[in-house]
Formats: sequence, C-alpha cells, structure tokens
Amino acid sequence: MHKVRPSPHPGAPRERELESPAPIGGVTVSAWALDPRRRRRYLQIAFGVAALFVAIVVLYLLRDFLGAFVLGSAIAFLIQPAVIRLHAAGVPRVLAILAVFIAIIVVLAGLILLIVPLAVSEVGQLQVQLPGLAASAQDRLNGLQPIRVFGIDVDLKGVTETVSSHLREYLLGQFGNAVTLGLTALTTVLQLLLMFIVAFLLALEAPAVRRDLRRFVPSDYRTDFDQIWRQVRKMLYAYVRGQLIVAGLIGVCSGIACAAIGLPDPVALGLIAGVTALIPYFGPFLGAVPAILVGLSLSPSTALVIGLLYLLISNVILNVVYPKIVGDAVKLPPILVIVGLIAGVTALIPYFGPFLGAVPAILVGLSLSPSTALVIGLLYLLISNVILNVVYPKIVGDAVKLPPILVIVALIAGFSWGGILGMFVAVPIAATLRILFDHIYPRLYERPA
Repeated sequence: MHKVRPSPHPGAPRERELESPAPIGGVTVSAWALDPRRRRRYLQIAFGVAALFVAIVVLYLLRDFLGAFVLGSAIAFLIQPAVIRLHAAGVPRVLAILAVFIAIIVVLAGLILLIVPLAVSEVGQLQVQLPGLAASAQDRLNGLQPIRVFGIDVDLKGVTETVSSHLREYLLGQFGNAVTLGLTALTTVLQLLLMFIVAFLLALEAPAVRRDLRRFVPSDYRTDFDQIWRQVRKMLYAYVRGQLIVAGLIGVCSGIACAAIGLPDPVALGLIAGVTALIPYFGPFLGAVPAILVGLSLSPSTALVIGLLYLLISNVILNVVYPKIVGDAVKLPPILVIVGLIAGVTALIPYFGPFLGAVPAILVGLSLSPSTALVIGLLYLLISNVILNVVYPKIVGDAVKLPPILVIVALIAGFSWGGILGMFVAVPIAATLRILFDHIYPRLYERPA
C-alpha cells in the first residue's frame, strides 16, 4: 500500500512517496554490497594488497639472489639492440641471443684468464713483501718527533704507531683467509649462472613481456606507459654508452701507462682499471689499487708514479671527455656541462673512495719519509675529494637527471644491498624511479578538468 504525503502548502497537488518494502525474514544487506562499482573497487583493493604481500614474501625468499635477477633483467634489456639487429638480418631470435651471450662469455673468459694469474702471482709477492714494507715504514715512524701546531704539542709517533700496527694487521689479514675466498667465489659463480639464465629467458620473451606489461596498464594510462618506456630506454642506453666509452678510455690509457713504466701484465692491469671504471663514483680509484700494489712490489717510487698517472688519467677523462659524452646524451653543449660542473656541488662528505685510494699512497710515502707521506696523503685526499664529490656525481647526475647527492645515496644503498654488483645498477634504478615519479605524481594530484 502506498502512502500519500500531504503537501506543506494548502491547495498544492499532493505528492506520492513510495516506501521501500521491509526486508524479508529480518535479513539486512549493506548498501555498498548492492553497488557493483563499490564492490568492484573493494575487490580491486583487496587483490592489490594480496598481490603486494605475495611480492614481499617472494622478494624476501629470494633476497640472497635478488641481485642476480636484477642484473639478469638489466642484461636482457641492454642486449636488445644487438638482438633486434641480428633478428632483422634474418637470424632467428634464439640464435641471435645465443650469439650475443657467447660474445659476452668469451669476453668474460678472456678477462678471467688475464686477471686471475696476475692476482695470484701479485698477491703472493705482496704477502711476502708487506712485512718488509711495514717494517721500513715503522723505522721511519720511530724517528718522528713531536710537532707544535698552534701552540699544542702533537705526538705523531704514538698516533702513527697505532695506525701502522692496525694497518699492517689489516693488510696481512686480507690474504690469509682462503676458505672464505673460496666460498665467496663459489657463490659468485652460482649467481653469475643464475644471472645469465634470467637474462636469456627475459631476452627471449622481451616482446611478450612488454605486451603483457602494457596490457595490465589501464587503457587511460597506456600513453603514459609508452612515454615512460621510451624515456627509461633512452636514459639507460645513453648512460651505459657513456660508461662504456669512459671505461674503455680509462682501461686503454691505464694499460699504456703501466706498460710504459715497465709493470708486469699491463694488459691485465688495464682491463682491471677499465672494468672497475664501470662503477660510478668509486670505480676509477678501485681500479688504481691493483696497479699501485703491483708497483709497490717493485719499489715505492714505482707505486707513487703509478698512483699519480692513474689520478691524471681519470681526472682528464672525467673532466674533458665525459662532459662531451654526457652533453650528447642529454642534448647539452659540452661547455654547459663543464660550467655546470664548476657551478655544482662544492662540498659533500667523502665516503669510501678517498680512503681506499689514500691508504696505498700513504703507505708508500711512509716508506720514503714522514713528510712525504703527509704531503701525499693531503694531496691525494684533496684531489680525490674534488673529483669524487664535485665532478663525478654531477656529470653522472646530468646523464640520469639526478641531483649529485641522490647519486651518492643510490650508490651507497646499492653497495649495502648487493656489494659491487649493486653499485653497477644503483644509479639506473634510481633514475628509472625518478622517471616513474615524474609521470605518476602529476596524474595522482592533477586537478580534474
């Protein structure tokens, strides 16, 4: 029965109001359950939370091998241009991927055959000679006299004796744990094998992976997805191309310098310098350490000359060559990149690089004289601070459009997560996240039309 509501105004026509029927049997249904759109929204949220939970669990279970998956994905992405060109030339995709992988394995095998014998022989020589070098440095330290700085007496002898004793124990301890080294090598081999398997599978299914990713994106956002994909690909290719050119130049110049001085195995030393130069920020200094140690096994003066030459090579390449490469990648004239370097960050806290580079130089200086060690240490730290904290983060930041401080934070995070391998991919991952943020943030907070 319908009820008729009386009109509040006399003489106005009456309005009829329909009453909803009472629930049958006392059963009540929530309002949102009757709304298909709201029900669908809640189901989507529940599915997203469940998928996120499963992803976190899987990542936790794979935490020890997560670096292999990340690097495998990076390799699969980076070899795509070569695979596409071979496939366009009529080579089946599987054979094209295998050909690229064989080339990579041959290069890695050549590096191992050149570097491992050098490492074994030089480590043995250094293990024998380091006690003598430490004793020579200790004799120099024993002759130190207190100095007066601003009216305060500084006892250099006590301080340097403590530092030298800990340094000697540290250096000798680096060559004594063969079991740990063997286990580390085995783990590295397993991770490399997993990395190549992941890279092969992803490279084989690359077109399908992109199609599936695009299919999961809502239709309104697929244009954004295509733009993000193109920008990430362009950034990664430009970044890797610049790093490879710089690494090749540093490797060739370092090898020539080692051969000119007369160091054994200059090709291997140059390869080490080139490979480590692929690591942003710390690479050039890590690559100088083996050559300095080899020179130290010959004479302290040779080690000093090698250190200075490596410093000169990296300084020239990072300040002259790399701005040109980065300028081409980001469509900026080299002069603007150099001006940006000069006007960039002028003071950042130094991290591992300056200390790793300063230890061998100071050790060589102590074997000559305390004043030489002091001058070398101060100059080395000054130069490395300028290069590492001002030049390199700025030019790498220009390549990936990240502030220098974020480049440093990304590298430290990558090192703490995946060691040296993590440092290789830290900056590209950070740059990819920046691109995603630049696209997603405006869409979330843009005002509706």
